Amino acid sequence: MQQPKQWIAAMASLILLLTACGSDETPQAGKTLTIAKSPTGFIPSSPQRSGDPKTGYDALINKAYVTCGIPYSAYKKSGLYHPPKYTLAGRNKLNTQLPYYQTYYQKENVDLVVNNCLFCHASPFNDQLIIGLGNESLDLTQDFAANVESIGVYVEGEQETAEWRRWADRVSAISPYIRTDTIGVNSAVNMTWALFAHRDPKTLNWSNKPLIDPPSKKPLPVSVPPWWRMQKVNAMFYSASGRGDHARLEILASTLCTDTVEEAQSIDSYAPDIRAYIASIAPPVYPFSINQELASQGKQVFDNYCARCHGTYGNNGHYPNLVIPFKEIGTDPEYITAALGKQLKQFGSWLAQSFYGEHSHLEWVPGYLAPPLDGIWATAPYLHNGSIPTIEALLNSAARPQYWTRNFDNSKDYNEQTLGWNYTKLAYGKADTSDPEQRKRLYDTTLQGYSNSGHTFGDGLTTEERQQILEYLKTL
Repeated sequence: MQQPKQWIAAMASLILLLTACGSDETPQAGKTLTIAKSPTGFIPSSPQRSGDPKTGYDALINKAYVTCGIPYSAYKKSGLYHPPKYTLAGRNKLNTQLPYYQTYYQKENVDLVVNNCLFCHASPFNDQLIIGLGNESLDLTQDFAANVESIGVYVEGEQETAEWRRWADRVSAISPYIRTDTIGVNSAVNMTWALFAHRDPKTLNWSNKPLIDPPSKKPLPVSVPPWWRMQKVNAMFYSASGRGDHARLEILASTLCTDTVEEAQSIDSYAPDIRAYIASIAPPVYPFSINQELASQGKQVFDNYCARCHGTYGNNGHYPNLVIPFKEIGTDPEYITAALGKQLKQFGSWLAQSFYGEHSHLEWVPGYLAPPLDGIWATAPYLHNGSIPTIEALLNSAARPQYWTRNFDNSKDYNEQTLGWNYTKLAYGKADTSDPEQRKRLYDTTLQGYSNSGHTFGDGLTTEERQQILEYLKTL
């Protein structure tokens, strides 16, 4: 069994990637949503509510927008507590004593430790914590139901027990749908659909039994995108499916615990501030040396071969907001065709009837959004499913490992030459090993949804041109 510290962190990471998608005509709450097939190509912008980034940062690191968790006394007694390795400026009260991905919450007469967004959306790099960098070392292969029950022996008193039970019941209900078979990938879509299945869309009341058909128990992999892309993208998520009010979509992160429309409205009152903060985050600056002459040459190659989809950079840079169709991009389509496509009508209807669907909606697009590449050097592994460990391999499909593993040390396992993780190429897949620890650390690109195919645009470049582009990407 995994240690409690590991699984509570894992639960924190899941809660942030809750997502939704949409159509050009925003449905009103209470209406059934018909999911339209959106065209590929340019994605238009949607009006966004204004917010204050400074207020949003404070809310992100100090407010309890996830309102269920572990009683603080049980948290201390169980050995979960450890002094935080990384600190965040502006944390207040007991939050200063907690890891950056947890928040203190006083609910009536019970003190709780609850999850926040940063376990999924902050990560160390070069021994520095970077807010907005996705956590690509997350272990979601665990049995969450068993782990959450194990904490109950440390809970005392009627009120504490009631709060712990509320949290435990929700985790236990969704745990069959969020367990991955590989460390580092995320089951965000399944998490979203599982929570929708357990809530009444109009009242947000929780049901321990599903009210509609739940998602598959085999979640497809997703890599966590960096937050700083929100400065440029007109639609949320790899699928370009999140349309309308981004702030309203982002607070789906609280759906694990939000039991009433009134509570959702309270969280929504400061959601535009959090969105404004996220949209203000600048990508990190490359911390190692750069060959500026080689980078200058790389800019010319990039502008000739890459800018049509990914945009240009610098003072007059332009990001085109394009969805590239499956036929052209060639990458694994399962995330959209299976994880979204087969169930989108049912869960889109849930969203349309709910508070969250008043100003946001779902849309199905047969392709992937070509992301802006600011800070791309820091965001390994690559593609929407995290199937390629380095940019070097992304630009040369013949160099991509079919089976590979790595150390899962986000801070110290980086390769400056290949722009990605140091990894070990293997000669066997998951079916060829019975060691459970080895299996969960092994990325197997032959599995459904895990393919590393497609995006072969770099194959036509020379080795020298690829090296030039790699150097240029360090400057973004």
